[in-house]
Formats: sequence, structure tokens, C-alpha cells
Amino acid sequence: MWIDLRSDTLTRPTAGMRRAIADAEVGDDVFGEDPTVNRLEGRVAALLGKESALFVPSGTMANQIAFRILTEPGDEIVMEADAHPFHYEAGGAAVVSGVTIRLVQGERGVLDPAVVRTALRPPNVHHAPARLLSVENTSNRGGGAVTSAQRCRELCAVAHEAGLHAHLDGARLWNAHVATGTPLAELAGPFDVVNVCMSKGLGAPAGSLVAGPRALAEKARRTRKMLGGGMRQVGILAAAAEYALDHHVSRLAEDHARARTLWEGLRDAGFAVEAAPETNILYFRVSDAPAFVGTLRERGVGAIAIAQDRVRLVTHLDVDDAGVARALEALRALG
Repeated sequence: MWIDLRSDTLTRPTAGMRRAIADAEVGDDVFGEDPTVNRLEGRVAALLGKESALFVPSGTMANQIAFRILTEPGDEIVMEADAHPFHYEAGGAAVVSGVTIRLVQGERGVLDPAVVRTALRPPNVHHAPARLLSVENTSNRGGGAVTSAQRCRELCAVAHEAGLHAHLDGARLWNAHVATGTPLAELAGPFDVVNVCMSKGLGAPAGSLVAGPRALAEKARRTRKMLGGGMRQVGILAAAAEYALDHHVSRLAEDHARARTLWEGLRDAGFAVEAAPETNILYFRVSDAPAFVGTLRERGVGAIAIAQDRVRLVTHLDVDDAGVARALEALRALG
């Protein structure tokens, strides 16, 4: 039995989701005529407390659209040192928006407002002007750590007081919402633009949404088109996302509990675990992570080595309690 803990992007559509896809009412979304997409966009905008939302193919495109509509070439984006757009988006901010990235060290991917304030440089002809603060919630490389609503408000206050826009990379904002019980609109509220992903913990096959003020909607739509994200009868994907909203949000608590079970099992087996998971991602240390992951794969468990000595495990819709038990058995055999 194969237990794949590499990522929560690996989920496959459930039977109910496949039926929703098959039954989806569709139209041409570039013309604004796909009723399922339009309904999803309105629903997600309302959940996030924003005026509008735009459905796009991926979380990376969602981030790049946000950067493009909130900056000008030559600007600087400030983000945490482990942030996804810096590590995993192929230099897109430089190519698409012509901006630089200034990294600020946080704790488990969570920024400290005081540290951000100190990092912001006064205007100077020698510096790229800081134009945008980008926050990732939850933090992937931070082990799924949550930035609380209070911290979000504090960070956005620092940004806005300094004349910066604030962007939320909320690819796993659903996990933060379920883990803390905080309404999505409260987590998203202080930010100018927010994006959320449907194809990670929620289990849809593809798609993210960029949400913000109506005044930016047309600029976002044009940027999506420029990047090749103008899709046609995409209601088949929007229907999967709608199904995920109806059926897969509250169940994220099960993923969080299973991640905790994995972490406790690894700790008790003597592994060098990092901080206990707040959501569905956990990390531990071994001397040779690539070799360890390769051997683990031979035992039927998928994991990712994100550094020479660091291994990531992610729980998700397709891994049940039996799968966690099986994974722990294989891991203990290598401990």
C-alpha cells in the first residue's frame, strides 16, 4: 500500500467531486459567461470579506498576479525568509513584475511586526522602494505554522503606516481558519489582496482565487490573460472547488490530528522532530534526507527532502488513520 505524504497537492477528486465536475454548468470564462465560475468567485469573495475574486489556474499565478497589480517595476516586496514566492515560484516576481524581494527572518515562517518595521528602509535614491508586504499563512517551510488574526492586523498596520500594500498568500488559509476557529474574513480582512488555493488541503484538482477591491479586478483579469491564465469552459474546475467548500473545509481538522499523531510517533521513536504541527505539515531532521526519503519510498511511503538534513511530511484527504499507522511503521523501521 502506497502512503503519499509528499504534499497535500496530491489529493485526487472524490467520487462526489467527480459527479459535481460531470454535472457542472459551463460557459466561456474569458467572456465572463461561465456561471459556475461566477458563482464561485462571488462566494469566495464573500468568505474573505472582499469585493471581488478571480479564479486562476494555480497558487503561483495567484501570487504573481497580486504582485503585478500592487507593484511597479523596480519596487521591492518584503516577505519572510522561507516564503513560498521566494523559494518555489521560479523567480516569477522578477520576471513578471520586475521587482526585487527583501527577506526578513521570522520564526517558523511567521513575521514579527517589530522586525518588519526595522527592516523597512527610509526612502533613498540608492534603494528599491518597498511597495508591498507579502505574508504566507500558513507557512509551508515553517511547518504549517499559523499567523494569527491579531498578528495579521499588526503586520498590515506596519505596512500601511509605511505606505506599503499588504498581500496575503493564503494558499492554506483554510487550514489556519480550521486550526484557530477564526473566520476567514478576519484572517484576510487587513490585507489589500488575498489569494487562496483550492487544490491543496481542500482536494480540488486545480485552481486558486485572487480576491480584493473591485477597483483592481480588471487589472487582475488582464494580468491573468497576459500570463496565459484565461481559461474557457472552466466551470468543471470551479464545480470541484465549490464541492470542496461544501464538503472538505471542516474535515481539515482530521488532517491536523493525523499530523499530530505522526509527529508524536516520530518523537517517541527518537527522531529529531521540529515544533509540533499546528496544522497538516511537519518536519524532522536526519543526516542524509535524500537517502532517507529514497529508502522510505522503497517501504511504500512518500516524503520530500527539502534540504540535505530536513524531511517534510504532509497529511491530506487521501491519507486516513490506517495510512498514518502504516507510515509510522515504515518510519520507525528506519529510525
